Amino acid sequence: MPALKARKGQEENNMKAGIIGSGDVGRVLATAFLKEGYEVMLGTRDRSKATVVKWQEDNPGGLTGSFPETADFGDIIVLATHGSITADVIEQTGIAGFTGKTVIDATNPLAAAPPENGVLSFFTASGESLMERLQRLVPEANFVKAFNSVGNHLMYKPAFGDQVPTMFICGNDAAAKQTVTDILSTFGWEAADMGGAEAARAIEPLCILWCIPGFLYNQWSHAFKLLKPAV
Repeated sequence: MPALKARKGQEENNMKAGIIGSGDVGRVLATAFLKEGYEVMLGTRDRSKATVVKWQEDNPGGLTGSFPETADFGDIIVLATHGSITADVIEQTGIAGFTGKTVIDATNPLAAAPPENGVLSFFTASGESLMERLQRLVPEANFVKAFNSVGNHLMYKPAFGDQVPTMFICGNDAAAKQTVTDILSTFGWEAADMGGAEAARAIEPLCILWCIPGFLYNQWSHAFKLLKPAV
């Protein structure tokens, strides 16, 4: 497949990002990677879906493909599917497409139940996380949790004045986490490395906390910030 040219004014970095999932999160992150000069394929089950067609029209430098095509395409893979179907999507896509790659896990284990007084429910049990399940499913992939604790409209270049928001990440591979840290920096975030995959047990519930002001007060334009003492 011929390399795509970066848009005018952008530096082509010769990296390919495969986005698994064409919902709001997937389309936002696909566009963000394009803006940063990546070659991008947006993975979808239905290329004729109106939102996918519109994304392709708005982003002529990007590609669309099936989930297996997208996994094979990406040097970096982003999981942007609903958490309840992510494991099935990986198995249907094919484990080999993820092997040896950095996999950014933007999913959350959201249950089907409506929020209770603004509090969402997870389908995972205490003492486990969805990312740990996915990492066990594809042990040769390098999962990194990121982008799960903020709304999609703030994932790229969030505007908080002179404040840089914090994205909490975790994963078992140091090189993969450094890759994601660098991506987050270009996207306008600081990364806070919380350690191994077990830390996803704490990071995934940040989604619940982030959503509470939205459900209770219709406030959806906030992000987390880790404050550190001056050195």
